[in-house]
Amino acid sequence: MKKSVIVSAVLLLGAAAWLGLRLYPADETTQELKLYGNVDIRQVSPAFEQGGRIVEMLAEEGDAVTKGMLLARVDVTGLTLEADRMRAQIAAQEQNLLKMRNGNRPEEIARAEAALRTAEASLEQARRNDRRMANLRRGNSVSVQERETAETSLRVAQGQRDEAAHALALLREGYRAEDIAMAAAQLEEAKAALALVEHNISLGSLYAPTDAVVTSRLLEPGDMASSATPVFQLSLTSPKWVRAYVTETQLGRIRSGMKADIFTDSFPEAVPGCVGYISPTAEFTPKSVQTEELRTSLLYEVRIVAEDAQDRLRLGMPVTVVVEEGGENGHER
Repeated sequence: MKKSVIVSAVLLLGAAAWLGLRLYPADETTQELKLYGNVDIRQVSPAFEQGGRIVEMLAEEGDAVTKGMLLARVDVTGLTLEADRMRAQIAAQEQNLLKMRNGNRPEEIARAEAALRTAEASLEQARRNDRRMANLRRGNSVSVQERETAETSLRVAQGQRDEAAHALALLREGYRAEDIAMAAAQLEEAKAALALVEHNISLGSLYAPTDAVVTSRLLEPGDMASSATPVFQLSLTSPKWVRAYVTETQLGRIRSGMKADIFTDSFPEAVPGCVGYISPTAEFTPKSVQTEELRTSLLYEVRIVAEDAQDRLRLGMPVTVVVEEGGENGHER
């Protein structure tokens, strides 16, 4: 009797457990996907756009630099002197253009008027002399040569009077609009040339293109720099992400935004992160994957963006990533 009661209780408990599993399936959100990868290495190798001899290196290996920080300088003495010469030329051209726009001074016009009066007086004198010589020639009192000399003097006086009249008219009218426009264009050309030289001077300073850490100093003061020769090697530390790979069967278990924990051999605490990128195309197994079952497989690249506030991850460090298959919105962690 007692034995049958025990058997009945066991059967009843088994049935209840089976029914509970059917009605309330186990929570699958605790399933985990384990991946292996490395903290991605991203580097920048800045170089001078304007070549020259390096005179100053302002960053050492291991220094943390911020975007826009001055890293090095080359000698730009020749360009600086050229810029000074061009500034002096521009100042002279500006004054010349100002003179052309303001027109001639009253004193210059008065001088031209006086020159015209002198030329008119000389012309009047030449006319009287010509008439006198003409009368004397009719009476054979002067030679033919003297008569011709008087005529020539009259024509010269007339030409000088006309020249003085035209000079006065030009001074009163001022410079032509075309001449003023040409002078203005030449001034703008000189300013553009100066701007180019000043730009080349600015290229003699090398600035950090982004926040980074100096990995290597590739040149030193005294070396000749060029646009093809990097001066520093900078490692980008923000944002950090882990490059890992998943198989085709694992691809269906991972989605962008899933929460992830990143583990290293150096620290027991996990670094939080989330799945940020999943490659849309497959690729052959990279050399960094050494397991026998994956050597001949096609894999998909996955990037896990790390929230490394304590700066525990180092570039190239091997890590283990545990992705929580039921959790998303990784950026809200």
